[in-house]
Amino acid sequence: MNKADLVSKVAELAGCTKADADKVTDAVFAAITSALKAGDEVRLVGFGSFSVTNRAAKDGRNPRTGATIKIAASKAPKFSAGKALKDAVNG
Repeated sequence: MNKADLVSKVAELAGCTKADADKVTDAVFAAITSALKAGDEVRLVGFGSFSVTNRAAKDGRNPRTGATIKIAASKAPKFSAGKALKDAVNG
């Protein structure tokens, strides 16, 4: 499912236009993104949690040359599925 499919499904389930569903979908993604940028965690009960995890700096290898390179520390978004979502997928 891509974004267009998601917007269509949201419009169908909510009984609204695709334009309205697109605005709402964009707003939800923007709200989650801004919360993660601020260092907050987003918990959606029954669905899951979005958080930011820190990745430490490390040494890596260039696969083409074999040379050692430094990989900088970074932050990465993380999603943990909630119990209800896990049960829905497995049930």
